[in-house]
Amino acid sequence: MTRTVISSPTREVVIGFDEPFVIIGERINPTGRKLLAEEMKNGDFSRVERDALAQVEAGAQMLDINAGGISRADEPAILAEAVRLVQSLVEVPLSIDSSVVEALAAGLEVYEGKALVNSVTGEVEVMERVLPLVAKHGAAVVAVSNDETGISEDPDVRFEVAKRIVMTAADYGIPKEDVVVDPLVMPIGAMGTAGRQVFHLVRRLREELGVNTTCGASNISFGLPNREGINGAFLTMAMMAGLTSAIANPLHKDAKAAIMAGDLLLGHDKDATRWIAASRMTDQGRRRRSSRREGRGGDAGST
Repeated sequence: MTRTVISSPTREVVIGFDEPFVIIGERINPTGRKLLAEEMKNGDFSRVERDALAQVEAGAQMLDINAGGISRADEPAILAEAVRLVQSLVEVPLSIDSSVVEALAAGLEVYEGKALVNSVTGEVEVMERVLPLVAKHGAAVVAVSNDETGISEDPDVRFEVAKRIVMTAADYGIPKEDVVVDPLVMPIGAMGTAGRQVFHLVRRLREELGVNTTCGASNISFGLPNREGINGAFLTMAMMAGLTSAIANPLHKDAKAAIMAGDLLLGHDKDATRWIAASRMTDQGRRRRSSRREGRGGDAGST
């Protein structure tokens, strides 16, 4: 079975068909977060620090680090600083995320361990620039299944793009174990078949190419109410089809619970150890909150 190993100086994370599902924390991304973008542009990384620590505490096994979407900024320098800072705070491995090759290079230069590069597409020019960089640093890479023609609505066309990236990566000495394919999740509100497309494609990627997969899970619910409920259902169904990781928000309790339940039902949580431990922690948290409320009530009644 394919095992993709990502590492920091002190920790390894394995993405694999018979491994627990890997949550890659999505929060360190200034795109759509104006305050974070402005802070990072001005050299203030305090929110990055808080987001890194909170996501790991919530159970993220990896973190995605992105410095895009900051206008008139030096993205390579900002991304490198963010990578350096986050590695000084947490032990989990990182996904270095940018569409700017120079930023990927800057992040990889300062990264300690084996990173996940996010990402390469099927465009010839992009593969020619990104894949040598991945090979040079001995990294793994996210392969996004679109090319010069854009994102096809036909999942079988997207499969062929992914296959081409995997084969091209092999030409650069990058084994399929180090290629994690993103099947591209479209919003279900705009495309009613988006869920079925992903499940079909993920199944083919597992059974025919034997590669691990990831996705931006929250894309599926974009524009709809109760997004956490949709995301949780999507993730468990995608896990059944073979999805092995996702870039998601570990602070969203519904989605995290759905992932843990999926691991349990797929046999990736031996003796329900992690499910029971998480449930106990939740119960303890509820009791602490209840005790605090009762304490405040008792004080109020005695005055």
